[in-house]
Amino acid sequence: MIKLINVCKEFNGRQVLNNINLEVQPGETMAIIGGSGSGKSTLLKLMIGLIHPTSGKILIDGQDIAAMNDDELDEVRLKMGMVFQYSALFDSMSVGENVAFGLRERMDYSEERIQAIVKEKLELVGLPGIEDFMPGELSGGMKKRVSLARAIAVNPDIIFYDEPSSGLDPIMSGKIDELIIETQRKLKVTSLVVTHDMVSACTISDRIAMIYEGEMIAVDTPEAIMNSTDPRIKNFVHYRDFSKGGRS
Repeated sequence: MIKLINVCKEFNGRQVLNNINLEVQPGETMAIIGGSGSGKSTLLKLMIGLIHPTSGKILIDGQDIAAMNDDELDEVRLKMGMVFQYSALFDSMSVGENVAFGLRERMDYSEERIQAIVKEKLELVGLPGIEDFMPGELSGGMKKRVSLARAIAVNPDIIFYDEPSSGLDPIMSGKIDELIIETQRKLKVTSLVVTHDMVSACTISDRIAMIYEGEMIAVDTPEAIMNSTDPRIKNFVHYRDFSKGGRS
């Protein structure tokens, strides 16, 4: 579903990503981990086409988006949904209008069908009947759920998550993890999650990829990553005492 081949990215002559190779299979949940400044957020922007690589190929379902113009990219993005780090809801729009936004922008649906989809997706993320609420009336966890409902409204093949547990308490973070797993199970989507939260990464993912100083240094199962002897990986994944509950 996603394949990166020798992807490099420079900003003002500074190498941010160096020869990244990665494959994400259809229906797989892949977590991307790495420290601040490692390049994981840049990698996410590349995969959704917000920026272009300096060199290399980025294949989405076999199509190289690195070689596409804006119109061609828009067609590929119909296969994608995005859950932003801070939800990125439109404050001036109701919950229902937020969830319907992509449908109105992308699809030629009747208003009746749009409202039915909004209702269905809000129920799927455990928030039935809140269409008329405003974002300012919601908790952080509820905003994340609405953001996911908006992402899945267009029935994407791929969902990208940017730090989904950021800003949430441990209990709500766990609920968001459960929601990601349930969404993948019900919709059979391919999920790619950028996170610094190792508890979340190990809970939700089939495999974990780690970026270190712009290079992909490991792609393996959560168990193998947690048991790695590579000091760069060990220093990152064991920076908390997970035996005492993980998140802090």
